[in-house]
Amino acid sequence: MSVSSSDLSSSAAPSDDAQRASDPLLGRRLLIVEDDPYIALALEETLSEFGLIIAGMARSVEEAVRLSSGDGVDLALLDVNIGHERIDPVADALAARGCPFIFTTGCGRAGLPEAHLERSMVEKPFYVEEILAALRSELSRADDR
Repeated sequence: MSVSSSDLSSSAAPSDDAQRASDPLLGRRLLIVEDDPYIALALEETLSEFGLIIAGMARSVEEAVRLSSGDGVDLALLDVNIGHERIDPVADALAARGCPFIFTTGCGRAGLPEAHLERSMVEKPFYVEEILAALRSELSRADDR
């Protein structure tokens, strides 16, 4: 399922400096795992506008595992299906490190990895506000653990 950059664009970009400075996402290093290059590019451009630092972009599970293994990632956005592969090994690696992450999927909650059903999920097609809210929610949950 395709998400266009216009679907991700938003007039909700924080314009008030005080509001933006208090955003828990500001300056966080985000790993994006998405096999559709158009969605990945739209996410990279849009989420950067909200103060996230794109720490890495992966289009395969192997690449995502490699990028998620270091300390250079604060949170992650994971597409559940990467080509014909499932995202489970990446989710498992991030969870083992205590790194917050959310899922994107066109398959609903039933498609999530069994071990991570409690994680936040955003269904495709999505809007940037949904992604941002889910990332903030997952960060808050991680802080509470």
